[in-house]
Amino acid sequence: MMGVSSALVGVLPGTAAIGVAAPILLVVLRVLQGIAVGGEWSGSVLLSMEWGNQRRRGLMASWPQIGVPIGLILGTGAMTAIALAAPDAFKSWAWRIPFLLSLVLVAIGLWIRLRVLETPMFAQVVRQRAVARLPVVEVIRRHPKEIVLSALLRLSEQAPFYIFTSFALTYISTDLGMAETLALSAVTAAAALELILIPTFGHLSDRLGRKRVYTTGAVLMGVVAFPYFALLNTKVAAVVVIAVVVALIPHAMQYGPQASLIAESFPTGLRYGGAGLGYQLASVFAGGPAPLIATWLLHDFGWQAISVYIVFAVLLTLLAAAMLPDRSKMTDISGLVPNAVGDRLQPGTQAAP
Repeated sequence: MMGVSSALVGVLPGTAAIGVAAPILLVVLRVLQGIAVGGEWSGSVLLSMEWGNQRRRGLMASWPQIGVPIGLILGTGAMTAIALAAPDAFKSWAWRIPFLLSLVLVAIGLWIRLRVLETPMFAQVVRQRAVARLPVVEVIRRHPKEIVLSALLRLSEQAPFYIFTSFALTYISTDLGMAETLALSAVTAAAALELILIPTFGHLSDRLGRKRVYTTGAVLMGVVAFPYFALLNTKVAAVVVIAVVVALIPHAMQYGPQASLIAESFPTGLRYGGAGLGYQLASVFAGGPAPLIATWLLHDFGWQAISVYIVFAVLLTLLAAAMLPDRSKMTDISGLVPNAVGDRLQPGTQAAP
């Protein structure tokens, strides 16, 4: 679904050819991409986390997360290369090339995915005939608190990320009047750093605890909210690049342990649906609207309002983190059944002292 949708964006006619149908079809294709991500994120994270060393769940679950910086590097890198190589053709047709090339990545991913077996944890659920018939309905009924808290937990990561990557491209090139290639290069450099930092902070969460690493990243995100735009407004190329790169460090501190922190909040049989709902719910009201909200705040109230918006998201995240239990020190989460009273373990499981 993701591959076909991306490729169709690459061959989509413009408004000059089909009128208003062009943006409508583009939105439809983006919706299909969102559905594809929503269905696959949980699977990729849980396959990695549940197959790996259970004492290193933070590190193992962080590996699928590096798909984001890899995608940024490949996407912005390809766009930058094309813009530099064919500046006149870039906006007319050359921008379509990366979308068409994405089919290669999808083919590789599909080849790998079809060769991965089900995890031992879920295989045990199957053997015990404990698979929920309607897992999404069941997890909403039994664990609505965990779903909502997982979504709120992502606010300080999701909204600033789209502001620092998507919105920043327009802000740097249009509002500040700087070269578009500079903005693309800055985001690419930041993504390259995240490629290293995401698994690093995932590993640290195994040692220091998920919530400690995550909330530290959230607080730092609030700290950089105002200096970020102040540095961009200097219009000094080197300063702009440094600001974009540094701003994504707090994002990596959250994104590294985030997958395991959310997944550990749900029992094995409902983990796929619960983690996916909580994770993607944040994309609906935090990630997706963030560039639009930032654009409105900038034009009506100034860049300071965007920083206030980021700080507000951080406060909500810290509140959610305080209410969500940290299970990173549990040595076995296969039988974990969180409930309203507290955590209890089914027979045969144990928690670390």
